Amino acid sequence: IALTIDDVLATPIADSRLLLISGTGLSKEPSRSATQYAAELAHKVDTEVVLDIDYRPDQWHDARAFGMTIRVTLPLCDIAIGTEDEIKAATGEQTAEDAVARLLAGVRKAVVFKRGEAGSTVYTTDGKVYDAPPFHVEVLNVLGAGDAYASGFIYGHLQGWDWGQAARMGNATGAIVVTRQGCANDMPTLEEALALVEAQGGF
Repeated sequence: IALTIDDVLATPIADSRLLLISGTGLSKEPSRSATQYAAELAHKVDTEVVLDIDYRPDQWHDARAFGMTIRVTLPLCDIAIGTEDEIKAATGEQTAEDAVARLLAGVRKAVVFKRGEAGSTVYTTDGKVYDAPPFHVEVLNVLGAGDAYASGFIYGHLQGWDWGQAARMGNATGAIVVTRQGCANDMPTLEEALALVEAQGGF
């Protein structure tokens, strides 16, 4: 949580196609201001901003503060990604349906709802819905699943795939990492993810 605005200014955001920010990065200063500054800068130069809602209660003194901070940041974001618990915490809504609707009112393009064993669904601001089916694997460890999902989804999105295909790729990368005991060191390769997709029905 030591990221500063000076760090942001040293980063080639204008030369990047996409910026990924997270709820954890918004939890404390100076990282909160730096993260929002980065998102604002990206918005100005047409670099897409993806927000991984990433709610970790131990990083926040109050869930309401988390929700408020996320909602203030949403207008700077093109895409928001979260689980059911995360999207509810971010919006203060009691149902996933209402939470998705509130998030859609804030972002510019889409909300990605991670549904665990049920796969994931992308809701776009133009009213379309894309369901991505899950992969059937034996779960050993859920650490890193969210980061793995984001990496797969973003890869597909930057390749120009449709929303459903990008979400399916996120499902694949997330599914692979939960079959392993590690986290960052056990992230799947592109070849591994594509092999799993092919083995379980394709895109």
